[in-house]
Parts: sequence; C-alpha cells; structure tokens
Amino acid sequence: MIEIKGLSHSFGKHVVLQDVDLTVESGKVLGLVGINGAGKSTLFRLMTGIYKPQQGEVFYDGKSPLIDTTRQDIFLLPDDPYFTAQTTTKSMFKLYKTFYPNANKAVYNEIISYFGLDEKKPLRSFSKGMRRQAYIAIAFAIAPKYLLLDEAFDGLDPLARKMFKERIRKHVTENNATVIISSHALLELEEFCDDYVMIDEKHVVASGSALEERVNMCRYQMAFVETPNEAMFTAAGLKVVNLKITGRFVVGVFDGSKEEVLPKLQSLGPAVMDEIALNFEEAFIESLDKRIRRVE
Repeated sequence: MIEIKGLSHSFGKHVVLQDVDLTVESGKVLGLVGINGAGKSTLFRLMTGIYKPQQGEVFYDGKSPLIDTTRQDIFLLPDDPYFTAQTTTKSMFKLYKTFYPNANKAVYNEIISYFGLDEKKPLRSFSKGMRRQAYIAIAFAIAPKYLLLDEAFDGLDPLARKMFKERIRKHVTENNATVIISSHALLELEEFCDDYVMIDEKHVVASGSALEERVNMCRYQMAFVETPNEAMFTAAGLKVVNLKITGRFVVGVFDGSKEEVLPKLQSLGPAVMDEIALNFEEAFIESLDKRIRRVE
C-alpha cells in the first residue's frame, strides 16, 4: 500500500503541490491525470525520494522511500530519462543491476529481442519510442513491487502499447504489484486502470473509479417544441456543466447521477430526449472546463 499524507512542495515561491493526500491499495493500477504543469512529475519524484518533501510524508507499506531497502521495491520510468552520449541499453541495464541486484537478465533479453533493439547502440541514436522500449525492458526485468510510469505510452506505437499493457497486467497479477501511470492518453487509462486521481490547482481534486466519476456527471441530447434557453434548466434545479443550444436542439452535460438529473429534465417537457455516454476523457475535460469557468 502507498500512503501519501499532507504532501506539499514548492520551487522557490512557486507552489507545485499542496496538502496532497492519497492512498493506493496493493495490486491496483492507478491512472494519474492532469494538465501539463499540474505537478504529476513532481509527485513521482517526491514518491521515489528523488525530492525530499518539504512538508508531509510518503510511505510504502509503512516505510519511507528515503530508506535504501524501500527504494529497491520502487522503480520510476520518467517521461524523459537521463542518459549520457555513450549510454547504451546494455550499459544502462548493467547500471540498474547494481541498484536492483535481482534484475532478471532473461526478461530483459526477451523484451529487447521483442522490440528488435540493438543493445550495443547508444540511446542517443534511438527515437523517443525506442528509448522508451529500452527502459520498459529494464523496468520489467527489475519487476518492482511499485512501478511508477510518467507519460507511460508517449512515443510508443500501437503494437508496443499493446505489449506494454499486457506486461503490466501480468506483472500486477503475478506479483500483487502496484502501478501508477501518468498519461495524456486518457481513453487508454479508462480501459486499463482500476482507479484514477486527478491533480489540478496543486491538489488531488478528484479520485475514485472512472465509472464512479461518470455516474456523477451525465450528458443528454434533447429537442423541444419551443426554443429553449439556459435559464429554464437552472430553474429546474439542474447543475449545468456545459450546455449547447442550437435552435430547438440541446446537448447538455449536468452534475449528478442519472437518477437525479433525468426527472428534472423530463419536467421541462422535451419532445425527444436521449442519453449520450460520457467517456473518461470527456469527463476530465468537462471537469477542467467547469473549474476554469468558476475561476473566471
């Protein structure tokens, strides 16, 4: 289990994260979402002990990541891993082997071969996707109890993504491992993750399963005999997230479950009404839009 308690961090006067609380159960795949600059990468660095928290604590099964024995259970694959001009995949694996003595060379060889990578070529000669593949090989060779992936799918082609996701599922199932994935590919997170958290305005502003989030936000398209207006929806007690009115036709997104929203919409007497499912990416965008409108 990962426990984050009251975590705050700043760079100078710029506050990046403030009072972040989060618990991740063992054997789960968690999606971490947020716009650029929301603090996802900083959170990962705090979680792995690269940065020392200015306030708050991080625990893995009750132990700090600042302890060497705890770090051996954690692996972070950053968005843009550091390497020198001479670094090869082979030399990188050898380096990580010193920190993770149980890294499995056979697994590393299998994945390198699957991707068709030349382990003797310098990483600087690889594309971003190929470098990502090299580090994926190292990550699964290490097989950590806690695997943190920053912008996990960036640069990977569809076949590499498929293999990556299958490996993650296998790793979680066989080792009761915990995986946290940061990605802008929100639709992939929805089909892949058990739970998710959203970071915005320095805080964790939403958490839970993608299904639970969608239950609390729904979208309908409607047609009316008379031309509608936004005031009639608010007067009916509806919490409008987004409303598009084109003549007598309306597409609206509303806060609340279907059981809460539907009777209020029916009271407005639409001639035709259909529910349109919201996917995770749309719910994420609508949530951000609602926050921005509130600030404005």
